[in-house]
Amino acid sequence: MINYNNKVFVPLSNSENGEVDLSMQFVYKQNGNIVTSTYSGGRIQTGHLIALADENGNLDMRYHQVNDKGEITTGICKSTPEQLPNGKIRMHEKWRWTSGDQSEGESLLEEL
Repeated sequence: MINYNNKVFVPLSNSENGEVDLSMQFVYKQNGNIVTSTYSGGRIQTGHLIALADENGNLDMRYHQVNDKGEITTGICKSTPEQLPNGKIRMHEKWRWTSGDQSEGESLLEEL
């Protein structure tokens, strides 16, 4: 299993209907198969994610955040890791809002 503890990820891309800003950083913490992160920046005042990691490092994630309009937004995300030649991890994410318009999107994050 991939150990995500203290790994820092930055967004490389995000769908237009997403709120994650490309200047943000996500510092992951892991305890057993539970992965968490607290984040903020850009259009997000504060946010939190919690995920379960499977034996291949795939993450089944839920997130909630307060955006720059003062709204609470929530969603689900499935993240699939890719091991890069330099040893870093790239996360391929497919997500869906569970609030608002219920739309879907994709994000790409990479370990610093």
